[in-house]
Amino acid sequence: MNFTNELIKWYLKNKRDLPWRNTTNPYFIWLSEIMLQQTRVAQGMPYYISFTTVFPTVFDLAAASEEQVLKLWQGLGYYSRARNLHKTAQFVAFNLGGVFPDNYLDLIKLKGVGEYTAAAIASFSYNEVVPVVDGNVFRVLSRYFDVETDIALATAKKEFAELAFELMPKDDPAVFNQAIMEFGALQCVPKSPNCGVCIFNSSCAALQKKKVNLLPVKSKKLKVTNRFFNYLVVSDDNENTIIQKRTAKGIWHNLYEFPLIETEVEENFEYISEQIQNNFFLQNTLISIEGSNDKSIIHKLSHQRLHIKFWNVKVKGLVENGIDATTLKTFPFPVVIFNFIEMN
Repeated sequence: MNFTNELIKWYLKNKRDLPWRNTTNPYFIWLSEIMLQQTRVAQGMPYYISFTTVFPTVFDLAAASEEQVLKLWQGLGYYSRARNLHKTAQFVAFNLGGVFPDNYLDLIKLKGVGEYTAAAIASFSYNEVVPVVDGNVFRVLSRYFDVETDIALATAKKEFAELAFELMPKDDPAVFNQAIMEFGALQCVPKSPNCGVCIFNSSCAALQKKKVNLLPVKSKKLKVTNRFFNYLVVSDDNENTIIQKRTAKGIWHNLYEFPLIETEVEENFEYISEQIQNNFFLQNTLISIEGSNDKSIIHKLSHQRLHIKFWNVKVKGLVENGIDATTLKTFPFPVVIFNFIEMN
């Protein structure tokens, strides 16, 4: 088909030189695909390089502690990806002898590997004829063929996968999958694509019908929850502080943080001060409490908006389980807390 030929020709001329494209090793491809979920290439690249340097094989990653993995992942977000990455590395190393499954149906059984990632590994590592369907693919196909199916629907992925399968050259599925994703990432971008220089500007149905900015159709919107976090940054006579591990399920699971007061709304100094005096550090005499930031730091997650304040709490004597500033920096933190530590 002309679409496929033109697309692949464009890709071979315009593709970015990315390290995971220069290998068929499923370990490296799996790493890159997990890291690039919900993440731009520019942001993910340093992490990919760090991981492949520190953990050059799946056995190295499996042998690491979860804290090591989370520390190296720090700042990349969606930390469940890192925890699943570690567990899957252990499963592949210890249960499968370090050999990744060589087909889509077995790959999708791995923890943290969904339909898209399984298809990517299967096609890029083993040249299996299976289409990848991500946001880029939805966008390119919906615009070129004027497909108005709501991509938020559960049935949408199957419809787009069938269309991609029809277009895919069965003797080289990997290059087609790479090409259509790259085209969506570089040319057929979500907002204000430059259709004037697009290779498909004479055949794209959305462009002819002036619907480029209307496609793909996506109706469902995530409800965003506001949460208010007040972190207590303790300092004792030795300038040691206290941290705790987030063990509850939810955001930042198994990362570290300062003692936390979560409130229903943004609270003032009087309220937080009273909470600290009545409920925290009762073994030590309070010397002073002061806010570190007057305005809340807004930290946006996919479905939550966090309003974060840090409160400096000076106490007399020594706190139990206190740690010094050097040790503090060895723990994995959410990036907003890590940035605060680095700046103070």
